[in-house]
Amino acid sequence: MSEPKCKICRRLGAVLFEKCKKIMTKKPYPPGEKGKRGPRGLSEYGRELQEKQKLRNLYNLKERQFKNYVKEILENKGRAVNAPDFLIKKLEMRFDNVIYRLGLASTRKQARQLVSHSHFLVNNKPVNIPSYQLKKGDKISAREKFLKTKFFQNILPTLKKHQPPSWLKLSLDKQNIEGEVIGVPTLKEVAPPVEISAIFEYYSR
Repeated sequence: MSEPKCKICRRLGAVLFEKCKKIMTKKPYPPGEKGKRGPRGLSEYGRELQEKQKLRNLYNLKERQFKNYVKEILENKGRAVNAPDFLIKKLEMRFDNVIYRLGLASTRKQARQLVSHSHFLVNNKPVNIPSYQLKKGDKISAREKFLKTKFFQNILPTLKKHQPPSWLKLSLDKQNIEGEVIGVPTLKEVAPPVEISAIFEYYSR
């Protein structure tokens, strides 16, 4: 069984999930037995590991998946690439993350399940790979079977008020949903509560 989200936030000392803001305000210390909750000094390696875990958990990725993204960038570091920006772009452009950002799922985990169950099309073609990399100009639409689900009917009121990030566009009508990638996500806009340079240091060891 996976660790509850708010325990992950408390252990890593950062609000990674919206629903955990309140509990992080009430309990801004790691979970554990009473009397053993004091702040612990971290080594440089420990700090790098912690930052890596923050970003990996934020995007709901397995260690191997996350490591592959970072290693790909490290192997191409000779190119004129801003590593932190490029990593965030790769993570944000994942199909499951775009579904989450469009407001079609309340969590990235839920978005991954919806994509895996073939509820969406990319440029009118079915794609059920959560890690599929979208690009500027790609259009995402919902399949008819998704529009008929109780899940969709429940999220529709919230979806109508949802404001996606500037690099995405969401169009709604009674018969269809369409999202479009109209720009490129940037580290500045996404602003994850993570020191990304420490992640590259961790995997460079």
